[in-house]
Amino acid sequence: MSRSQPIPSCSVGIGLRSRHVSEIAATRPELGFLEVHAENYMAGTPALDRLRELRREYPVSLHGVALSLGSAEELDRGHLSRFKALIERIEPMLVSEHLAWSAVGGAYLNDLLPLPYTEASLDLFCRHVEEAQEALGRRLLIENPSSYLRYRESPIPEAEFITEVACRTGCGILCDVNNIYVSAWNFGFDPFDYLKALPIAAIGEIHLAGHHAAEDVDILIDHHGSRVAQPVWELHAAALRRFGPVPTLIEWDTDLPALGVLLDEAHHAEKLANADRRADAA
Repeated sequence: MSRSQPIPSCSVGIGLRSRHVSEIAATRPELGFLEVHAENYMAGTPALDRLRELRREYPVSLHGVALSLGSAEELDRGHLSRFKALIERIEPMLVSEHLAWSAVGGAYLNDLLPLPYTEASLDLFCRHVEEAQEALGRRLLIENPSSYLRYRESPIPEAEFITEVACRTGCGILCDVNNIYVSAWNFGFDPFDYLKALPIAAIGEIHLAGHHAAEDVDILIDHHGSRVAQPVWELHAAALRRFGPVPTLIEWDTDLPALGVLLDEAHHAEKLANADRRADAA
């Protein structure tokens, strides 16, 4: 198995984007960790060199977006090989991917697409997670998606599906609190009940992000382009009470703000975590 950085008992990080790299390198803000999309660093580029430099100062988490674990096709062995090489270079504290599929016939699609929650897809997804973990030499965290459609034949509740994946494969769960809130709004279920259905021991990371309301239909879109909404902060507080202190990430991928805005969001998340720890100690 590949070595990894130690995982802080509780820390808040931000997604590292090229716009902020120089400022982070120059100012060294107080952060628990940095997270990057793995596919952006699989070639020997100056971006990888800068990441390795920042790796000396901060723990790094690798977040994959193209393994297509939910695809009916076989996993891309070349992609797995590149991912493994990056893991060996960075020695990240966490490695994660998605409960989704994103490739067909050798073509990669610019989206994380849903899969039906059936026994057949559960068997397939578990097999792919096991193959990926074996190839990468690392335990994966699997992130719950934001949902905008449902298949007619999808009898297994999502929280039950991802829990069973963790149970069968030994993977962990990346609990995206904003995705839970967005999906709950779109399909009318209780997001707090979803949290309660997840296994405490499997939660390895939490994601927080912004969303917006669609203009022509009553749905929310997980767009990663704004501050975390107040209802999501409230759901996050409930997640902390249930799961305890786990690494938490502020995701912001579109309409990037100044670094100070991301740091402000991270500091707010840290305050919530500190308040939860004080409540436990009281």
